[in-house]
Amino acid sequence: MYAIVEIAGQQFKVAKDQKVFVHRLAGEEGDKVSFDKVLLAADGDNVTLGAPAIDGAQVGAKITRHLKGDKVIVFKKKRRKGYRVKNGHRQSLTEIVIESIVTSGAKKATPKKAEPKAKAEKEVKAAAPKAKAEPKANTEDLSTKTVAELKELAKAKGISGISSMKKAELIEALKG
Repeated sequence: MYAIVEIAGQQFKVAKDQKVFVHRLAGEEGDKVSFDKVLLAADGDNVTLGAPAIDGAQVGAKITRHLKGDKVIVFKKKRRKGYRVKNGHRQSLTEIVIESIVTSGAKKATPKKAEPKAKAEKEVKAAAPKAKAEPKANTEDLSTKTVAELKELAKAKGISGISSMKKAELIEALKG
């Protein structure tokens, strides 16, 4: 028996007890994962084809290890131009062992619904009393202003010698 299943965006032909290297999956070594996007399942002469996937079909697997693939060298060159770029890449992979292929009766993996959580968060925000926005510290306000604006503020406060001061000195004088 074999099946064609989509795992991490790629299609694989898998059989029971087969080792497969796929793109990195979330999960620890030893975790069991299941894939419900089975596109085709064949058992001898009995072939079941999905449109696009078979309802109730599932492939169960176990993560054996996480590893990196072989290095791939990407070399770009334009002749007579002096342009050469060499890059290397190692793909992050996960080795899985196919444990079971179920063609019917498997429960479909349901993604967690975000709506109840979002509603609960809105209720908590609505129930919590709104605190008044605290004014930002003068240093933050002053650092966003230009030197000309800082000089005008210093003039209004009556600080002398502002023409030779730099921005940091103006902020210090206005703080004090």
